[in-house]
Amino acid sequence: MAEHDIGPGTLPSLSGTGTPVRSRARHTRPRLGRRARTHAALLAACLGVLGAVGTTPSSARSTPADGPPPRHPARFVPGPCPQTPDPVPGRCGFLEVPENRERPTRRTIRLAVAIIPAASKTRAADPVVFMEGGPGGDAFGAIPFLIDSGVNRDRDLIVVAQRGALHSQPNLACPEMDRFNATAVGLPYDAPSTGRGLVRAAKACRDRLTAEGNDLTAYNTTENAADFAALRKALGIKKWNVYGYSYGTDLGLTYLRRHPQGIRSLAIDSVVPPQIVSLPWAWDSAQEGINAIFAACAAQPACKSRYPHLSRTLTQQVRRLEANPLTLTVPPPGGGTPVKVVLDGGTLVNLLVTNGQLVPSADVPAALYELAAGHPERLARAQAAGATPAIGEFAHGLTHSVACAEWVPGFSKRDVLEAGRRAFPGWPDSVLAHAPQLPFEHDLCRVWNVPDRTAVQRVATRSKVPALIITGTFDAKTGASWGPFTGRTLPRSTAVVIPGITHWVVPQNPCAASVLLSFLARPTAPDTGCVPGVRPKPFTIVP
Repeated sequence: MAEHDIGPGTLPSLSGTGTPVRSRARHTRPRLGRRARTHAALLAACLGVLGAVGTTPSSARSTPADGPPPRHPARFVPGPCPQTPDPVPGRCGFLEVPENRERPTRRTIRLAVAIIPAASKTRAADPVVFMEGGPGGDAFGAIPFLIDSGVNRDRDLIVVAQRGALHSQPNLACPEMDRFNATAVGLPYDAPSTGRGLVRAAKACRDRLTAEGNDLTAYNTTENAADFAALRKALGIKKWNVYGYSYGTDLGLTYLRRHPQGIRSLAIDSVVPPQIVSLPWAWDSAQEGINAIFAACAAQPACKSRYPHLSRTLTQQVRRLEANPLTLTVPPPGGGTPVKVVLDGGTLVNLLVTNGQLVPSADVPAALYELAAGHPERLARAQAAGATPAIGEFAHGLTHSVACAEWVPGFSKRDVLEAGRRAFPGWPDSVLAHAPQLPFEHDLCRVWNVPDRTAVQRVATRSKVPALIITGTFDAKTGASWGPFTGRTLPRSTAVVIPGITHWVVPQNPCAASVLLSFLARPTAPDTGCVPGVRPKPFTIVP
């Protein structure tokens, strides 16, 4: 009932101190809103330049690691850029690939591609290709953030709308689910009736998508990774650098494991380890991110003095709201017609796990104490934001095709509940029975009906390709400790943990952006000198 970008929480958490960690070989195991502004001068310059990335031979082939070449080779076809709120500052086209490489005689699909030229006149030969999160997020909507972060400073930037996502053909959007989510702000988060409504909306979307001829079994991370391998060949690029965040890290690690050729470096931001991601895992990450916010408050004297018992207060409010939900009518954050919202224990938890998208991390202590004092308006307004979703922009069809094939199998509803109990002892089972951000997913997956792909997907990536791993301590979707954990099988990796930052670190923190740029310049020796000086911002103190 919220956008996802996530990914069992039984592995011990690793402490995140903000100190760079250099991984060594043979280790053992242990959605930001669009920014209104863009760089106007840079965009004007870029619009006049078509950065040459290479030839586009129509005969380029994509060869999956576990099968023969498809009968229909992939090809890049130049075309107009899609209409977006911020015009795309470059040239565009489509990558044409088989929908299902296991049955390559079937239909071809098209993935929208943008090639944004480097800002520098001295452009490096190896571009950066970006992997969006979700699964199902709008990659083109991320372009302003990537440009603002300088990702295309010295290199061309290639942005791909993944199979099924907005601007690609087909687009696996689910307006049925968007409309349900809009009404769900006024429903109890974890009530069985709410779950039935969600499942009905998902089934309606699935029935429509399949009736339109879409093979939902083909929208998975294996095929997604093969698309990127095919694009590199179709563009005639010898080597490139991969940068992905959230689900894009799951995809990037899978791509590196299955198609290592041509990858100069891999940067992953807010990490979803493919060998770990599951519904129970989401509780581990929620615990780590929320506890990090509370610990940071305790480290700031003003916050500690004003909000001294955050963990206890949260447990009390989750229990109170779950027993006696509040119903309010409030205007959305941006103003407009007031809407009915329900605040129960599950809603409160979900608001915290959205990583500042609805409740800024700096406001969390104040919001909890306001709630305890009988003033829930701040949280209610945040919940009201969901009443006006962007219909059709998020590809729920890709989300659930991936989640139901790769994240859900192998773990029961009982496993999710037990993981929640370990993460938050004393919380009501009705809250803990649902993975944050993916409630009722077991029920939804029964009607989504895609095959189990965990045997090929739940695999650790082991590679000597230079890697940069960036995580933020306040991230309650993909806990910060999973970055260093993932680096244990990447012997030439550098892991940095940025204090006080939530999901998708680079656009939020200049230090993280500078580390990424230094990594692209020197993948084996990035400059991490700024990291120890990063501190969480002051928390909001309400008298």
